[in-house]
Amino acid sequence: MDISNKKIWQHAAGDTDRDNSDLCFKWDIVLNGPGDLGSWPQCESALKESGWSSRKITDLRRFAVEMADGDVIVLRVGTSKALGVGVVVGPYEWCDEFGDVDGWDLQHIRRVRWLWTNASSPKEFDTYALKLGDTTQPLASGGAVEDWLKTLNVPSEALTRPLVELPEAKKNETCIAEISEYLFDHGVASAAITNLVNEIGELTRIAKWYQRSSKPSEHETVAYLVVPLLRALGWTPQRMAVEWNCVDVALFQQLPRSDATLQIVVEAKKWGIRALRQRHKRRLTRNVGSDVVA
Repeated sequence: MDISNKKIWQHAAGDTDRDNSDLCFKWDIVLNGPGDLGSWPQCESALKESGWSSRKITDLRRFAVEMADGDVIVLRVGTSKALGVGVVVGPYEWCDEFGDVDGWDLQHIRRVRWLWTNASSPKEFDTYALKLGDTTQPLASGGAVEDWLKTLNVPSEALTRPLVELPEAKKNETCIAEISEYLFDHGVASAAITNLVNEIGELTRIAKWYQRSSKPSEHETVAYLVVPLLRALGWTPQRMAVEWNCVDVALFQQLPRSDATLQIVVEAKKWGIRALRQRHKRRLTRNVGSDVVA
């Protein structure tokens, strides 16, 4: 692979517990966040007012402004694994379809023509060959990763293939209509569907109010957003426990409430906090296995 006179970036595909490399490869993109405050540079002042660090804001500026068409990008997880290599195509974009990627708001995107990908068996280097920290940062020159890039054999057709078209944004009304039709087709009563749609409308208004004003605490999120939605979905208080054994909301397949009957775990977070608490994940995996939905 010819990398002469090329600027090379390393970009984090989430973290070791939840990486978004599958989306990156599917849609020919890399993602960055937070993106809920709008596109760059309009979001810069809002990020400052919301308490985001200058380091994160610099990271987004680097992603949106400094990264350029034709630059090389290495998609990493951790500090030793490369999952993909590609070339940046075109300018920075903001796409609302990536507003909820496993709980992360990653609407900031760059298009990438992937030249090499192998998420199932990534290229491994010595620890810290890739830098931890910012999502987007320049790759250290003269290291093992750069040496490896020079040895990559890239087929000529990979350099010119068309990019995958981005998903079209769906209006909220369209999504609700699809949900309603799906439920009706599967035997749910019209009255129950109407109640659910009305509840979703109310919760949407509450969520938008929070976005315009103060950010909800974790307890407010559970009380005013999570529990009402679960009740509308048919979960009863008997089968729904709040703050049960160090998890925010636990849903049970049947009574009595126990580890054996635990079916679903819901973890809520204060606005802007995305990572699951590791102690919760360890406990849940130990007690009920990896099939719990978090």
